Amino acid sequence: MQEKHLFEYAVIRVVPCVEREEFMNVGVIVYCASQGFLQTMYKLNENRLRAFSPNLDMQELQERLRAFERICAGRREGGAIGQLPIASRFRWLAATRSTIVQTSPVHPGLCIAPQETLARLYAQLVG
Repeated sequence: MQEKHLFEYAVIRVVPCVEREEFMNVGVIVYCASQGFLQTMYKLNENRLRAFSPNLDMQELQERLRAFERICAGRREGGAIGQLPIASRFRWLAATRSTIVQTSPVHPGLCIAPQETLARLYAQLVG
């Protein structure tokens, strides 16, 4: 029997008008400490987002989401946060914010393969 690993995840959301608290799920972050795994998967559905809020700056949104990727990767390109230990990077990415890009509360689970879990969660919660 394959060993199961504790993982945590948060859903990445675009919140066009913070005051209205409406959001659209655009991605997922998965962290699995025992596997040294921290990755994100996202996609902006520009047509759907523009229907939600016609004045969104898609280029700025893409850049904010690319920052999530850079921080997950943990290299110099991720800036000061990207050079923190993996657990600290996940906690920083999943922290509560009042900006246009936010994350859900963190949820735990058990998985065999974190990469497959990331793809499954993305398909269920975003795709």
